[in-house]
Amino acid sequence: MLVQVSIENFMSIKEKKIFSMLASCDKEIPENLIQGKNENYLKSAVIYGANASGKSNLIKAINTVIMIMQNSNNMQPGTKLPVVPFKFDENYINKPSAFEFIMLINNIKYVYGFVADSSKVYEEYLYYYPNGKETEIFERTQVNQYHFTNAEKLLKDISKRNLENKLFLATATTWNYEKTKPVFDYITKSINVIFDYEALKGYSFNQYNDDKDGELKEFSLNILNETEININDYIVSNIEMTEKQLLSLPSEIRKLFPTGVKNINVRTSHNIEDENGKIRNIQLDFAEESLGTQNIFLLNPVLLDVLKNGKVLIVDELDRSLHPFLVKYIVKLFNSEKYNKNGAQIIFNTHDTNLLSLNLFRRDQIWFTEKDEKKGATDLYPLDDFPVRKTENIQKGYLNGKYGAIPFIAVGDNLWPEK
Repeated sequence: MLVQVSIENFMSIKEKKIFSMLASCDKEIPENLIQGKNENYLKSAVIYGANASGKSNLIKAINTVIMIMQNSNNMQPGTKLPVVPFKFDENYINKPSAFEFIMLINNIKYVYGFVADSSKVYEEYLYYYPNGKETEIFERTQVNQYHFTNAEKLLKDISKRNLENKLFLATATTWNYEKTKPVFDYITKSINVIFDYEALKGYSFNQYNDDKDGELKEFSLNILNETEININDYIVSNIEMTEKQLLSLPSEIRKLFPTGVKNINVRTSHNIEDENGKIRNIQLDFAEESLGTQNIFLLNPVLLDVLKNGKVLIVDELDRSLHPFLVKYIVKLFNSEKYNKNGAQIIFNTHDTNLLSLNLFRRDQIWFTEKDEKKGATDLYPLDDFPVRKTENIQKGYLNGKYGAIPFIAVGDNLWPEK
């Protein structure tokens, strides 16, 4: 599971900020916790803040680490890394950015981090705690200087194959070094970041198409039924692309489609009662459904995978076109002891203040971002930093500015100055 993320000098995040899924000693809502041997961890966390306060930049930082790691082995000398520093302070523009993840994988704690700019990786390290005591797997300093505690000869040979713009973690894993593999696999395969539901279409349609045992259909239809979305079934079909359709694609994209490629098509089925009380079945193309229905339908395969396999789901604006009750339903799935048996986690940002309730979230599950108007830097802090009573109306307090992280908007008197 994901325990902690630290970010420094990335986009609007200037000084080091720490986002933690480590639970406090608060005894409230124990079902929202993943029980550990010595510590407990949060199943869910929500981030609030004004527009442009940096909510999305935290998620972008996590996604940047994933992308760099996924693409590291394909990097060529001189290829730029997608690292963007804080640009509102000239002392930071030319400084590298720092990223660190703390994870619990198979009940073993791992700490992995690196320092890089768009040109090279300056530092990188991986430690783990197999017996509760920190053990170094590797350290990388001064661009290409390495230190290894174990398997020194093997890792030295691997380091010679690494480049200054590549992560050694990825290189070592590619060359079958077993101690780096759990972290590489966890970051690249177990952390799912979503910025746009539409981008899920290819993945989700393929999952629906490959659902041979019907597990996904049962899961998806149950969610649609429980959230009162009137879809009683869906039909997946494969339609071969016609020559006309292929010719309509740009030539550079057309080359990517092999002969006989098929499109996956989804139609939804609705049982509708007419004026005479007769039930009629109406089928709609997926595109004819509301945007909210499309979004939850596309999200369902991801939800099943994350909940079933104990992964992490991170969503930028989970409430995009989704009803507040549906968002609350998703949160409850993750907080549930019945449906979340494998330590799955969800982290998301939102403007939906209906979720701000101490009946749904613990104080350590609610986070805020606030931007310094003069310096342009993001601050990140949990509700737990405030002396909040268990009976306090968090939604009201937030909207009244008690915890910061809200915009102060003028009434518009200066939009058209008097002549």
